[in-house]
Amino acid sequence: MSSGKHPAGAQASQVRGDRLEVAASVLALLADRTRLALMERLGRGEADVTTLTEACGAARPSVSQHLAKLRLAGLVTTRKDGRRVVYALRHGHLRRLVDEAMNVADHEIGSLPPHD
Repeated sequence: MSSGKHPAGAQASQVRGDRLEVAASVLALLADRTRLALMERLGRGEADVTTLTEACGAARPSVSQHLAKLRLAGLVTTRKDGRRVVYALRHGHLRRLVDEAMNVADHEIGSLPPHD
């Protein structure tokens, strides 16, 4: 084995560690009620800041700050539509992740039995 090379087990361990780190970062961002509400709304389709503000019930400056964090983290994308900025989820995995978190909440609130 030449220098600079890692054994296959060490590479797999590093990849797993990287995956866990990124996943923890995504979950930490979603641990905020406003950001989770934004992601839940975006899971239903693109929206501008006005629509997102109405959907999550937070003040517009707060919504803009949360959207900036989500954009910087790469969880949402933006596009211009005239003077408006339209936000969207980056990919379907995020929608499904938020949907599953909301399903867990439904089970906790409604005392529903666990299932697969």
